[in-house]
Amino acid sequence: VDTTPRLAQWRIDNLASCTYRKSDPFKIGLWNWHLSLEKNRILYVKLYPEISAVTRDNPPIASFIVRVVSAGGGRKTLTHPEITDKQLKNDDFIWAIEVPLTGKFIIDVEFLDLKIKSPEGVEPCSIWAEGFTHKLSNLTALSTLGRMLKEGIHTDIIINACNGSIGAHLAVLSSRSPVFRGMFAHDLKEKELSTINISDMSIEACETFLHYIYGNIKQSDFLEHRLALLRAADKYDVADLREACHESLLEDIDSQNVLERLENAHLYQLHKLKTSCLLYLVKFGKIFDIRDDLNAFIQSADRDLAAEIFQEILNAW
Repeated sequence: VDTTPRLAQWRIDNLASCTYRKSDPFKIGLWNWHLSLEKNRILYVKLYPEISAVTRDNPPIASFIVRVVSAGGGRKTLTHPEITDKQLKNDDFIWAIEVPLTGKFIIDVEFLDLKIKSPEGVEPCSIWAEGFTHKLSNLTALSTLGRMLKEGIHTDIIINACNGSIGAHLAVLSSRSPVFRGMFAHDLKEKELSTINISDMSIEACETFLHYIYGNIKQSDFLEHRLALLRAADKYDVADLREACHESLLEDIDSQNVLERLENAHLYQLHKLKTSCLLYLVKFGKIFDIRDDLNAFIQSADRDLAAEIFQEILNAW
């Protein structure tokens, strides 16, 4: 198969009436590819990436045009409709051609774009886009860090949650949290025992916290454990996680969670969240929908927070 950076051409000298052929691998982008032909009554053209660790973890997302060009007398071209952003693994692209083809012909694949899957919640990025090398380097580094945590590669610290333990890496924790770094910069018991006790977190929330630190957190896990992550971010001074939790908690305030959000906003000094909760309760009149819960909340709430709630109500009235 002859190639340019974005074009592949496979020349077929002769194809028997009933046959199967597979091309040698050819390199386009980050992947090795194959073309194959199967001819019976119908000619089937198949394009797929070579099976490897790269394609298993990051199958290509391709945009391309496939043409079959009859190279004999009366040159004739058959063109498949353009394929856009199709993830290819094995049998994801097969073109059935019912037009009889004889003699010499060429299969021509023009790649318009190739994308690689990004972390969850991020759009796939083109390998030919500006800055892709930097993005790919970051993705590879994050994937490697994630594997270090998941597979326990050379862990040197044990974190004890309230219902389980998990291994981690001191260098990674110390680089992300000045509190963790301080624990092992001095002769504290954590340094002596190579353990960190986080007794106020479940193992599930603790694992999610570590996945954030290592750069491979799932959005569903983040949403499930937001409040626990907020506590951990505040306790261990992971400022970017604290802000991510703050912004996320602003997005889905409702009558079921507003009082809990208000309490956490006051506790962790999250001004935007507190303001949004008070607006929801007072300006939008939701205090009437949860009157009994609000009465119980005010009786047990911090006195300064209770005073703020009363002041907002008085200002509105």
